[in-house]
Amino acid sequence: MHPSIRASDADRQQVVQALNQHTAAGRLSLDEFTERLDAAHRATTHGELAAITADLPAETRTRGGGTRGPLLVAAVVAVLVLTVLLGLAGVAGLAGWGHTHTMMATMSTMGGCH
Repeated sequence: MHPSIRASDADRQQVVQALNQHTAAGRLSLDEFTERLDAAHRATTHGELAAITADLPAETRTRGGGTRGPLLVAAVVAVLVLTVLLGLAGVAGLAGWGHTHTMMATMSTMGGCH
């Protein structure tokens, strides 16, 4: 694309995603990331966007072909959900909710619940 062509929001978002990947890979410090992120949001042309990532490699893919970011986020979310669910199961057990079947079986042998 010609450098003087105006950039779209989608073009700016692609640069932002690339900056996220390069920061996660250790190529940019947080200060550099912040500066370039601001520049990406201010950019109006493809030339301005190209200058923001000109010193960075074009591909930030892993050997498997995907990016590490989404996989890492999914793994963290899965661990958090599992932790919450296990915590709730522990609370249910402490509150006696896990023993309803035992209580019902005891009541039925005593003739109290049919």
